[in-house]
Amino acid sequence: MDKQSRTYQAYVQILKEELIPAMGCTEPIAIAYAAAKARDVLGGMPDKVEIGVSSNIIKNVKSVIVPNTDGMKGIEAAAAAGIVGGQADKALEVIAAVTTDQKAAMRTFLKQVPVTVKAIDNGFIFDIIVTLQQGSDSAVVRICQYHTNIVLIQRNSEVLLDHTAQETKQLCGDAAPAESGLTDRALLNIADIFAFADTCEINDIRPLLETQIRYNTRISEEGLRGDYGANIGSTMLKFYGEDVRNRAIAKAAAGSDARMSGCELPVVINSGSGNQGITVSVPVIEYARELGASDETLCRALALSNLIAIHEKAGIGRLSAYCGAVSAGCAAGCGIAYLQGADLKAVSHTLVNALAIVSGIICDGAKASCAAKIASSVEAGILGYHMYKNGQQFRSGDGIVTKGVENTIRNVGLLGREGMRETDKEIVRIMMQEP
Repeated sequence: MDKQSRTYQAYVQILKEELIPAMGCTEPIAIAYAAAKARDVLGGMPDKVEIGVSSNIIKNVKSVIVPNTDGMKGIEAAAAAGIVGGQADKALEVIAAVTTDQKAAMRTFLKQVPVTVKAIDNGFIFDIIVTLQQGSDSAVVRICQYHTNIVLIQRNSEVLLDHTAQETKQLCGDAAPAESGLTDRALLNIADIFAFADTCEINDIRPLLETQIRYNTRISEEGLRGDYGANIGSTMLKFYGEDVRNRAIAKAAAGSDARMSGCELPVVINSGSGNQGITVSVPVIEYARELGASDETLCRALALSNLIAIHEKAGIGRLSAYCGAVSAGCAAGCGIAYLQGADLKAVSHTLVNALAIVSGIICDGAKASCAAKIASSVEAGILGYHMYKNGQQFRSGDGIVTKGVENTIRNVGLLGREGMRETDKEIVRIMMQEP
């Protein structure tokens, strides 16, 4: 691929936009980020906090432990962490440097300061509005569409930043809403992704991917060593053996085990999700080690898997009732196939086969069971490739599978974005009824 081409430059930029470090589940961290920014705008600690969040934020924050809070869960805990110990300039690592005293201060803050949480629906699946008050002074920060996209900053009656009108325009049309400030994901397609990964100047992407390898390997290993969540990773190794296939599945699951239980190690995310970042990378890394692949080959395989996952998610949206681990696990299967010499045809069939197997997995929020869904998705990705190697495939007309990998990806996008809207609402209603 021509390095000067629009597509090449876009793919490099997309990787830079998506493969960023984050500590903790990204939805509560986004709340902490908004809260820390609002505290800075206010210029002091608030005596009242109001938080408005869209239903998908409620879903993804309800059951996950916020790191660096000594085990606290929920929207209120995430906001308190940002207000008391957050460093807004660190974005998705906003609470990475919290001190022991600040952890204790968070609990005191929640006892002393009223925090009100309400559901909002402004047409955005991803929407967070944090309002802090200190006497007669107030500060408002709004994050919309994706985790670091601050669209409104206001202090008292003075509007310091307002991109809300621009964001509202993005809601028009039948496609997934465009994300302002980010490179156009419509340029992504499997053929060009394969060409880019296979021929790109490796130093253009190496720093991003080396950080992903280092961070995501470390948290997966911590997940296997410790006692986190439902311990899906260590259970996989205990009962299904330690061949490379099972190690790839188990280590990806273990990273999620740790992350969903408040592990304070950072990960490099994909499509706004740490779980997806782990899923799309750790299995590929494990296979590369088993196969003795060079560092360059591993980077190319990771570029392929990361971009395929981003391509899949672009049509679905950041949050949905469609489990994001599915997109990442199927993409990991493509990266594993590439490591074993797969060409474009093999990668395309791997992806279609895998999507046909696991596209029915729902997202019911961030929590311990995410690790098990990751295990199933990575297994499907690997099976998808082995099916192709065995001369087998799912064909057009088999359910949502249709002729051509791009058409099948488009069908999955419609399923996740449009078809599962009511499912998403019902999931949130069910979750809110729990004691």
